[in-house]
Parts: sequence; structure tokens; C-alpha cells
Amino acid sequence: MIIKGFKTFNGHHCETTTTGSLLYQLDINLSEPMLFGLGEGLGYIFWNMKIMDFPFIGGRVKPDVLTENICRNLNLHLEVKETSSIKKAWRNVQENIEQGKAVGLKLDCYHLDYFTTKIHFAGHYASIYGYDKELAYLNDTNQQGRDARTTLKNLELARNERGPMSSKNLSYTISKNGELSELKKAIKLAIKNNANDFLNPPVKNIGYKGIYKTSTEIKKWFKASNDIKKDFQTSASLMEKGGTGGSLFRNIYRDFLKESGELIGSKELIEASKAYNTIAELWKNVSDLFIKIGETEDIKYVNQASEILIELSEREKTVMEKLKVIST
Repeated sequence: MIIKGFKTFNGHHCETTTTGSLLYQLDINLSEPMLFGLGEGLGYIFWNMKIMDFPFIGGRVKPDVLTENICRNLNLHLEVKETSSIKKAWRNVQENIEQGKAVGLKLDCYHLDYFTTKIHFAGHYASIYGYDKELAYLNDTNQQGRDARTTLKNLELARNERGPMSSKNLSYTISKNGELSELKKAIKLAIKNNANDFLNPPVKNIGYKGIYKTSTEIKKWFKASNDIKKDFQTSASLMEKGGTGGSLFRNIYRDFLKESGELIGSKELIEASKAYNTIAELWKNVSDLFIKIGETEDIKYVNQASEILIELSEREKTVMEKLKVIST
């Protein structure tokens, strides 16, 4: 049972790739940066818990919210289903595919056959557009049109995994809900909302305040780490290659601002895009320094990264303040 004519979405980030492939079915063709921006996706979090091997540095809004924002801003109907029953979870998928409708899945990529790096991350997304007696056919990131196939058993395990950012066999579908929102208005609203959230974090480890806090937290992390090389180099890899599009999602948001500026005819958005290009380069510097920290275990590189993070906090705050005014 494979959906005929299913068009794969080739993206860097799992949730925009998944949602983008579902929107293709509705003849809505938007770039990945545009989807990320309409999803009010840019964010920041420094998350450290005792059960974690090392702190998590994230650059986007929390899982699930991105797609919710996209659908709200475009006036689309999002139907989300969760269940603790493995059988019911699979029926939720089967029923839609039998009707020719692809389904978005939230899962732990650790169990997927085509993931060669085995790390538990239960906030991963992929869309399923077919299956046979043994395999599930998925659209996942960076597949370049190739099938991402995994056994049905491993898909079951991936969907039912527990842990940070996991959900109960979450699946979702998207359908039209009348007229689509006017894109230019949706862009301005999304930028305004994203700026408001980034500038008004509920706690100090989120948003621009979180970036500033990280400048001191990485020094504590360095001193407390039992495996400096693994901790900092894995973190650097996640920042650059963990589905972020590079520079902790700042490249994607830069491209969103540029595309939006050209579409709307806004010089201010084009300038904001250039500012985020500089910000993206600074984030790349931070990840490069994390690699050096792992190689040398030298505190001077921690201090250098700390100084850049202080600068990044101020730069991102300044640009977001301007974007808030531009989009009003």
C-alpha cells in the first residue's frame, strides 16, 4: 500500500521536511525556510538535567509547536492523534494511507534502520506514505528523493519509545480549512509572534537570556564534565549537523527573512537577513570552538566561546527588537 504520486520533500530539518511533504499533497509548495519562519521556529534553550549525559543546546521552538504554528498561520486544519495502544497507533496510520493521505509521525530515530548514528532522540519527525508486509516507506531529511525505509517492527519501537521530548505514538495529518491565509500577512504575523516569544522568555535559559546564561554555564559544564571531548564535540555536531541547517537554525531563519523581504518588498527584512548572516557565522564559530575544546581540553577556548555567546545574546536581541517593529 503505497500512495501513488507522493512527492518527497527534501529538507534539512525533520519537522519542516515532514510537514512540507504533507503540504505538497495539498498543492502548497513552500520552501523549507518559509515553513520554518511561518512556524515561528527560531528559538533558543539551554537544557541541563541530571538524567542527561550533557547539556542540550537547542535553537528552535519546542517539538510539535512548529507545525501547529504553520497550520494556524496558513489557516489549515491540523489533526493530531496520540495513543498508548500500539495497535490503535498503527490503525491511525493505515486508515489515512488507504485513503491516499500521508501521515506525519513523531518518533525516536534510534530505532530507524537508515540512521547509522545510534543516538536516542524522541523528538524526530518523518512522514509515512506507504508500507508492505515488512517495511515502512518514509520521507525523512536529506534523503535526496531516495526512500527512507525501516522495518515495521522498528517503526513500532521508534513511535512507542519514551524519554525526553517523546509523545504517545503521535501522528498527524493536515487538510485545507477553507481559503488559505494571505502569505504576506501570515509572514508578518509569524515574525511578530516569533520576536515576541524570543524577547520575552518565561525562564532565563530560553531566548536571548538563555544565550547569555550559556556563556557562564559552559564554564561550569567544562569543569564538571567526565568526558570533555565527547560532550563538547557531540554538542558541536548537533548544532551544525543535527537537522539544524547549520548554525543552530540561524541559516534557515536568515534565508526565511531574505525570501520574505523579496516577496514583500521590504528593505528592512533584507537588512535583518544580513544581520542574521553575521549571527549565523558567529554560531559556527562557537561550534568550531567546541570542537577545539574537545581536542585540547583547554579552558581558553571555553572562554572564547563564552565571549561570543555574550555578543550573540545582544545581537539576536537587537535584531528581534527591530523585527518586532517591522512586522507591526
